[in-house]
Amino acid sequence: MPDEMSRPLVRGRGGGGGSRHLEASVAEPGAPVIGILGTGDFSRSLARRLVASGYQVVVGSRAPKRSVALFPEEAEVTSQMEAASQADLVFVAVFPEHHSTLVELKPALAGKTLVDVSNGLQINRDGPSNAEQLADLFPESFVVKGFNTISAWTLQSGPRDGSRQVFLCSDNSQAKSSVIQLCRRIGFVPVDTGLLSSSLEIENLPLYLFPSWRIPILCTLGLFIFFYLYNFTRDILQPFIKGDKRVFYKMPVETVNVTLPSVALVMLALVYLPGLCAAFLQLRWGTKYNRFPNWLDRWLANRKQFGLCSFLCAVLHAIYSLCLPLRKSARINLLNAAFKQVKDGVEDSWVDEDVWRMELYLSAGIMALGLLSLLAVASLPSVANNVNWREFSFIQNSLGHIVGGQDGCYGTFLVLSQLSSLPDTPS
Repeated sequence: MPDEMSRPLVRGRGGGGGSRHLEASVAEPGAPVIGILGTGDFSRSLARRLVASGYQVVVGSRAPKRSVALFPEEAEVTSQMEAASQADLVFVAVFPEHHSTLVELKPALAGKTLVDVSNGLQINRDGPSNAEQLADLFPESFVVKGFNTISAWTLQSGPRDGSRQVFLCSDNSQAKSSVIQLCRRIGFVPVDTGLLSSSLEIENLPLYLFPSWRIPILCTLGLFIFFYLYNFTRDILQPFIKGDKRVFYKMPVETVNVTLPSVALVMLALVYLPGLCAAFLQLRWGTKYNRFPNWLDRWLANRKQFGLCSFLCAVLHAIYSLCLPLRKSARINLLNAAFKQVKDGVEDSWVDEDVWRMELYLSAGIMALGLLSLLAVASLPSVANNVNWREFSFIQNSLGHIVGGQDGCYGTFLVLSQLSSLPDTPS
């Protein structure tokens, strides 16, 4: 007797080919027949996932004989009309500009659930959405928008290797419930976003490029350019103009390293400043129920991104500081200082004030980076979901102000070290 566990879950189809009926041994008894209109990459991946989950799958194609070899042998590849007639639920996996070619299937699709998986080529802000246009073409069917945020690769490899959320919306609750049940069965997490009017936002989701990161990144780059130019003018350009001292070698490492903590400190201040502005406005108004200005709302919503940009600059500053002794220029300067000390007859260059300043400088920086790392980790959704609101507030508010104090001490020691021009202080 052959070993059932050794049989592959989804087998490839041989070279021949016409329509082949479903194997009753593969699909679970009583499972609804799922139809797929279209034979693209998404259709093939969806068919494999549905077959692996125990569904009967019938694929509608304009050229069944040419497409039959692309699908698993458990799926039936037939004409679009026959697929629409057999299926209980139909995935419309064709380009939205070709939806009009399916109008002849209207009698076969009447009373059935249509799942629109299409996306636009650019962000559509005015509407109507592809799903709404499909609903206008098939008024007797129940259109559900979904699966457009899931890639073909994620469907084929399984939900363990990609995003598991599937956003769904529809005007018919029963049709949406059937798609939610299917979504759970194939291993994904359905997210109900309401009526079909939400489909425009769902279709725009895959087209957004870091919408909440735009302002924080621009602020980070702007601050970096400002502080870099300031440090370049003070430490490199001014010595060159006044004393013809060429220290342009400092530009790639030392000047960047001095710039990064300044950016990190300002970005961290921008995390907690909007909260203070909001508290001031509430005290001024005498109530907490008035709406904040739009600019303050956006600022409050982007505090997480500001904090993560601050954390990035702090980490880069720590890495740059650790790499300072590895430079050839640092070793040459150290040897020159040693030869100068021997030449001048100095036996001991130990200065308690300078040593203590450096120890406090490094200690404050290490503590600030450690607490800032805790804040960054706590902001991750996987971590934030495992703590209650009081714990999250304690980490982000109480510890956040401690981080601000530590960074303030670190910045003070940084300025003092630069003013005193200590030889062992990172420039």
